[in-house]
Amino acid sequence: MSRSFADCDLTGTLDPPGGAVSVEKIACDRFYFIEGINLMNPSGLVKYAGALVALAVCSACAGGSAVAPSNAALNGQYIGRTASADRSLSTAARPNLTRLPYYTTTVSDGMATPKSFFEYTINFYGTYASIFDYPKSVKQIGTINNVGGQGCTNVLHGYGKSTFWIVAAFNNITEYKVPQTPIKTLSVTDSSMPSSCAMDKNGDLAVGILDGPSSGDVLIYKNATGSGTFVKTPLAREYFDGYDPKGNLFFDGFTSASSFALVELPNGSGTPKVITTSNTVQFPGSVQWDGTYLTVFDQLANKMYQYHVSGTKATLKGTVAFSGSSDCAQTWIAKGVVYCGDAGNDNGEVFSYPAGGSPIAIFTGNFDEPLGTVAAVK
Repeated sequence: MSRSFADCDLTGTLDPPGGAVSVEKIACDRFYFIEGINLMNPSGLVKYAGALVALAVCSACAGGSAVAPSNAALNGQYIGRTASADRSLSTAARPNLTRLPYYTTTVSDGMATPKSFFEYTINFYGTYASIFDYPKSVKQIGTINNVGGQGCTNVLHGYGKSTFWIVAAFNNITEYKVPQTPIKTLSVTDSSMPSSCAMDKNGDLAVGILDGPSSGDVLIYKNATGSGTFVKTPLAREYFDGYDPKGNLFFDGFTSASSFALVELPNGSGTPKVITTSNTVQFPGSVQWDGTYLTVFDQLANKMYQYHVSGTKATLKGTVAFSGSSDCAQTWIAKGVVYCGDAGNDNGEVFSYPAGGSPIAIFTGNFDEPLGTVAAVK
């Protein structure tokens, strides 16, 4: 089929291997290129390894009134298997293609009570994070504006102690005091786009790079301060990262050949090494220590793999399967549960861990393609 996206200044020819795809013309803030479709734009035919889908997103991401879309032409790309539009890349494997962001009434009182537990569902870059206080409630209780992407905190798993981080924009990351007070912002000095973050037990902060001059690399901020030090990696795009108790940093993403890879940066070393998994991981997902194993989530399989790592080999020790989720773009393991920022279902979900199965709770509130989640206690 051929459709003119007047609101986006773009004409698309959608011709996937399985036949024509119907794409509704609605307000185009973001355009995704995912596996299997060719795109014809005014400059000629551009053939990608993936499929073109239009993800229409209301311009009023924080709940205001809708505004007219920009007349500027979108500069869409698909590099390897990463969705992109005007430098707005996504680490989600299956973004929601059918629904607009939706909004419900939220309240913000009661967030400062002693020993309060908070969960954050973090939406697309430049939008907002939705705040929850599960298991007290599944209803949204607050919002952090002008953020988006993934989150991390100062523990390897469980609830962070008093502070947490959000990859806040296209080239920086912000630390917050629970529940939502900004503390400081660290910049990515070469204007690369960060994807992930993780903290070790000593307070060092690792930030993965999805796009830009340092795409695929990791940036280490000693004591979570300063300008950081870039570490070259075998990845073309870094998606997720996490530390183990020994201070070894593990991270995943795609190579230049669009193949999944898990990589380790050993504690005290500046030379990353590729880790071979004993099973196949289809699409990068969260990397996190669960107290016993290194876990890697596969966004396409909806499974979390538990590994024992020795040398350059990761041996599969267990699999936690999730049903009812569409695309947990980031997961966060806490005691007895795992939180999911679901880009496909456009919500936040809670699963039993390590049992998996169907969600035991689904958050309600405001969402706009969740890409991240994290938990912290006041």
